[in-house]
Amino acid sequence: MVSSLALMAAAALLQQPACDAVKTISLAHATITAAEFVAAGAPSPGRGRGGSGAPLPAHCRVAVTLTPSPDSHIEMELWLPTETWNGKFLAVGNGGWAGSISTDAMASGLRRGYATASNDTGHSGGSAAFGLGHPEKLVDFAYRAMHEMAMQSRALIQAFYRRAPQLSYYQGCSTGGRQGMMAAQRFPDDFDAIIAGAPVYNMVHLNVSQVALQVDMLRNPSRLVPPEKRTLLANAVVAACDAHDGVKDGIVGNPRACRFDPAVLACKTGPSSSPGVSAPDCLTAEQVENARSAYAPVTTKSGTVVYPGRSPGFESEWRIPTPGTPLNPLFTDMPRYVGRQDPRWNPMTFDLETDLARALKNGGLIEASDPDLARFKARGGKLLLYHGWADPGPAPENTINYYEAVNRTLGGKQDDWMRLFLMPGVGHCGGGVGPDQADFLGAMERWREQGVAPNQIIATRPAEPRPPSPGGLGGPGTPMSRPLCPHPQVARYNGSGSTDDAKSFNCVAP
Repeated sequence: MVSSLALMAAAALLQQPACDAVKTISLAHATITAAEFVAAGAPSPGRGRGGSGAPLPAHCRVAVTLTPSPDSHIEMELWLPTETWNGKFLAVGNGGWAGSISTDAMASGLRRGYATASNDTGHSGGSAAFGLGHPEKLVDFAYRAMHEMAMQSRALIQAFYRRAPQLSYYQGCSTGGRQGMMAAQRFPDDFDAIIAGAPVYNMVHLNVSQVALQVDMLRNPSRLVPPEKRTLLANAVVAACDAHDGVKDGIVGNPRACRFDPAVLACKTGPSSSPGVSAPDCLTAEQVENARSAYAPVTTKSGTVVYPGRSPGFESEWRIPTPGTPLNPLFTDMPRYVGRQDPRWNPMTFDLETDLARALKNGGLIEASDPDLARFKARGGKLLLYHGWADPGPAPENTINYYEAVNRTLGGKQDDWMRLFLMPGVGHCGGGVGPDQADFLGAMERWREQGVAPNQIIATRPAEPRPPSPGGLGGPGTPMSRPLCPHPQVARYNGSGSTDDAKSFNCVAP
């Protein structure tokens, strides 16, 4: 009997020449730096979002350096299935300031049979320092890297398989969500279907608004809310808003229906107020105002909204700075490197109007906020947006704003080609107390290829130990499934059956 190792070795010998031949392909403004056959069973490289660590199917790994401008150096990889290609192409996005190839997300696509690609957006490392003195690299990060990758990937797929991909898909979250929306706006022919999660589409506004909130707390230390009081606040929100969906489970299912004022936790004052304002079970007046500001939009002095506030249910992940430690560079890099272009800039000199204007002047091209998607719609494109309601970073209301802006711009409800799904209790691109595992790509495949629009998408939470939820639930986890409903519908318990089973919930008008 021939061993499996011998069969794999034989397959490699047969497929290596085809992979080697990729090195001879000539591409404009691009150089193929590697083309190697990877036998079935190889482990996932394990970088980026979305991987599972499961073995990979056999594929040809192609590495390419893209140089669309004299100052560009974009590293990308394209993995071409050699035995299981489904005839389609999948591009995957990045997170934060990017700076690496998202191989975990590529691995997930490869396992589904896709020829899949990712890139580092033109720099290495997760800092925005790459943009100092390099405006072309900022263009690469903003939109050019993904567009160039999509074009070169299709050329390589055509050469390798002797036919073009039947369909081109895109999937990404956070910065990856922005990249997908940018493609729909600037390059509507790049992808037939786009999945954009928790999109930081107006990244300049998001980052500058976060710096404003953080600096305000550091300038007024009495406003800082310690971790134990964040838990107090989170529990109070759940107590006030949990049951709106018909079941108490520690998850705020419909934050828009939540009417919560942090003042209910205010410390009592006066002679009878023992132990006083330092009590662990109440918030000082300054802390109450800080909590209110977390739900409120950040505005300029004239009242112009810079960025919307967070939604009830996010409190456990509320980002509160620690005096004496650097602020999160994910946000401060925007005013430091893009706006002021000064690596020695002190965030405590931050000014909202000045720093927003400077960042928009130098980096406004990063934003993907154009609601006119008429060209993408006209070519039959599908757009699926999703966002966790408990996201402490990009606000879910911000994504709702864009969804509604597209509807207004194109003249009414656009749910025949664009839908938005909000995920109760879910944090940024996953995590949190709510079910955060959903097959958005499968839903998009059925929509784009079979014409079956997603009237609901089932999200799951595995049975594994989880940290205590704001409602006090925790310990050994219980498997849970819930329907994600197309906005503005919400999931509501129908009154019978297990509250951990999606079949016990219906999507209804809010």
